[in-house]
Amino acid sequence: MSPEDTHLQDRTFRMAFNPLAEKGIPIERQFRNWSELTGHTYNTNDVHPYTRCRVILMNGIEVEAIVNSHNAARRIADTGIKQMLALVRKAEQQQQKAVNWLIPGSESTIANTIGYEQVAVDLTSWIARHEPDPYLNQVYEFGVLEDYDHLYRYANLMDLMGERRKAEEITGDLTEILPGRPTIFHHRHPHDELRRPMTVEASNFQSILNALTVVSAEQQTMNYYMNVGNRPEDPMARALYCEIAMVEEQHVSHYESILDPTTPELLNLALHEYNECWLYWSCMQTEPDPRIRQVWELHLAMEIEHLRLACEMMKEVDRIDPEEIFPRDGVSEPMTFEPNKRYVRDVLARTLDLTAYDSEFVPVGDLPDDHRFFGYQNTVNAGGVPSEEVIRRHREETGGEYRVATEGEHPNASLRESGTCEETPYAKVEQEHLENA
Repeated sequence: MSPEDTHLQDRTFRMAFNPLAEKGIPIERQFRNWSELTGHTYNTNDVHPYTRCRVILMNGIEVEAIVNSHNAARRIADTGIKQMLALVRKAEQQQQKAVNWLIPGSESTIANTIGYEQVAVDLTSWIARHEPDPYLNQVYEFGVLEDYDHLYRYANLMDLMGERRKAEEITGDLTEILPGRPTIFHHRHPHDELRRPMTVEASNFQSILNALTVVSAEQQTMNYYMNVGNRPEDPMARALYCEIAMVEEQHVSHYESILDPTTPELLNLALHEYNECWLYWSCMQTEPDPRIRQVWELHLAMEIEHLRLACEMMKEVDRIDPEEIFPRDGVSEPMTFEPNKRYVRDVLARTLDLTAYDSEFVPVGDLPDDHRFFGYQNTVNAGGVPSEEVIRRHREETGGEYRVATEGEHPNASLRESGTCEETPYAKVEQEHLENA
């Protein structure tokens, strides 16, 4: 057991889980009354950071399931399939409410935001560490450094907003708060956000689960910022949410483009249901709150039934045998929220200066002088950049930056003294580009 695993109470859960071999709750018995959906919250002051992360993640997973079902219903003419989708979707809607309503009203928007970015860092890091495909591993590593920087920018904003607590009281000592790839350089031309898609038939099944999970989580973050980003009164806070919200839209494009676009509709539905089973089973393994663990257990039993219904429909309509798609022995590795501090530091040391060129990742210095990256940067960053302004203002008002570094100095020398962009490889390349233009 590594030091980073010591917070997990029990790692004896590594046994195969096959949702196709389990018995769930019949769909007609899944519906609950309003008090059952809205009557429980966690305590924002003493909740375990990774319990908050699980709640945020599973809210996003349920939102994706609902949106995916609605989109399928719009493309399917068969009344029987549409009825099945509507029935399951109503249960999924109740699950989403039960999960999302665990977040108390006393948790401020900025505190919830810190939780969202902790999810992005530690979820994507776990996915990258457990991704068998080398190209997809690059996709995840590229994204994690950007969410890592978002956590740092929002933590500095939270400190400036005069909240009664600091970001580290939300993340605990589980996730460091340091600059990553500076947000100012995340803004790329949309054509450079598209990646090479996988194929379901040829991909490792873990790669499919990984992709569905990260797409759902990033989509939820995008949706969250689209809705709450205009709530702060401080103009700088509103501007920072706006800037990072645009990056989160890029991230959804980045991750959704790795999915197989040729997947049949009912197979896509079954894959989503299987992914939900895997994640609820995963949440059960390390949840320290017994009351919230009961939510994960209940929803898992529901999802097992949803998967059964999707597989029956897929087999009947498309003649696709679930045993040909899903692993015969199920899955053996749960997704766990756990510290990834050493891993993120390694990614920072190796890949900070990368950018995207079409579907590949290249050092920013390798871009040709006329690359669209520079033109897009000049357009969106003209007139000031909120993610730079929040650090400048924090340094001006407090004499420094808000950082949480439990593992020593920053692994990249250009970001040891300041989270602003001036000394990074990106800044030097852009300066050379301006001089040559």
